[in-house]
This record gives sequence, structure tokens and C-alpha cells, in this order.
Amino acid sequence: MVWTVYEACGFGYTLHYRLVAAGAQNLVIGPVLLDPQRRRKNDGLDARALCTRLGRYLQGQKNELPLIRVPTVEEQQRRELPRQRDFWKAELRRLDNHARALRLEHEHETLRANWWGPRNWKKVSPQLGELVRRFVEPLREQILFCQKQLLSLTLELEARVAGEKLPTGLGQLTLARFDAEVCDPFRFSNRKEIGSYVGCCPSEHSSGLGQRFGHIDRHGNKHLRTLLVEAVWRLMHFQRQWHALKKVAVRLKAGTALRKKTVVALARQLAIDLWRVRTRRASWTQLGLLVN
Repeated sequence: MVWTVYEACGFGYTLHYRLVAAGAQNLVIGPVLLDPQRRRKNDGLDARALCTRLGRYLQGQKNELPLIRVPTVEEQQRRELPRQRDFWKAELRRLDNHARALRLEHEHETLRANWWGPRNWKKVSPQLGELVRRFVEPLREQILFCQKQLLSLTLELEARVAGEKLPTGLGQLTLARFDAEVCDPFRFSNRKEIGSYVGCCPSEHSSGLGQRFGHIDRHGNKHLRTLLVEAVWRLMHFQRQWHALKKVAVRLKAGTALRKKTVVALARQLAIDLWRVRTRRASWTQLGLLVN
């Protein structure tokens, strides 16, 4: 039996699938500093260090390799849909900002919201100079294409959870994106595992009797972390009876800095609550969330 190991990179899991298909037992680990005394990258030395750690791992020292769960091909394809939606959303915003900057530079005026729409464009187009209109019109065509892609992906995502009764503030799009990023909620055996996967756990500096907590470690899924933080802000408006909000009601009335930190902590709790619902450990009502 042949064992292989490599660090996760930007090429996905194609290499892992091919190694497994060839009969190897492959392990994928998170990027790790293999030698703290070396400041520069060296593939040869890193490969030797990985092999040494792999040997120790196979001998029973499981802490030698920070393993990553490799999703199946179906899970990876399912997760790609919301990420493509995020890409088109960011692309639309980038094109919009570029058009606004173009007019500000040459005409010292900005563009109204949704200026690319049919009705708004009829009002905006005559106000633009010849030079600005020449460059803004192609941007408008690209924005309309991005908007079409964004709408198509949104409808496809919402169709995944169509028919479910969801709490106000947690719409179909939020739940569909959560399910896609988590892949399989039953792979987490307790609340600490799903909380760690989100990356909202505080970093810690401990020495002797001293213990100090810092900012969140961000060692989890960044797409899921952003999604949950946005959802918490909505729940603060629509679901004031949510059990997690009642516990931190005093902190939410404090200053802006503490309020933001509390929202991040609530995002971790929301991930745990959604995991409980998806694994049938609890219901929306038991969590204090009102369903439409």
C-alpha cells in the first residue's frame, strides 16, 4: 500500500481524486510551516519534512498532520454554485464602481443607484458626455449580463430548499448556501466541531495562570463565516426572541466595538443552531425562531 500526502492549494482536489483512483492512500493537509527556522520556500526540503511527518502519523502520532476532509465530487460541485454567485455579485459591484469612478473623474458627478436599468438608463444616458458614454455603455452591457447570471444562480439555489418553512430573516438563499458549504452536517459530532469549522473561535494566549483571548482565529470556512455574520444582523431585526440574542441583550446595547464582537460570537452560535436543525437535534421553535 502506498501512502501520499500534500498540502491543500488553489488547484482543488483533482490530484487527490487521481491518486485515489490510482490505488494510493492520499492525505490532504492544511498549509503548515514545516520548518520555522527557514524563511524561504524549498520544495525539496518541504517534501522531506512532509514524508517525515507522514511516517510519524502512520505510527500513531495523529497530531503530526492537520488533515482536511476532502469533499466528494458531488459535494464540490454542489458547493460551487453559491461561490459562483458570489463571484458574479462581486463582478457586478466592480463594474458599477468603475463606471462611477469614470464619471467622477471626467464630469465630477456620480451615477444614481441601479443606473444600468432600462428606466434609469433613459434618464442617465442624455446626461453623460460623449467620452464617458463611450466607455460606460460597454460596462452597462456587462453589468446586465452579470445581473442575468446572478438571477439565474439565485433561483437555482432557492429551488434546493423550496417548500421548507423557514424563520423570518433566514430565507431560502441563506439556508441553501449554508447547506452547500457544510456539505454533510452529520459529519460534525458535537457543537465544538461545527463552531471551529466556521472560524469564529477566539484565539488564545496562555502562559501559567494567565489567559488572554484575542480576535477570532479565522481558521474555518470564510464563505460560511461571512454568510452567518450577515444573517445575524437580520435576525437582530426580525427575531428578537432568538435564545442567543436574549443572553447578550446587554452587550448589544453597548458601544459599537463590543456590538460587532458580539455579532461575531452570535454567528458562531447561529452555525451551531443551524447544525442542530439540519441534524434534527432541535427545531426552529425550540431555538426561539418564529417560522413563517
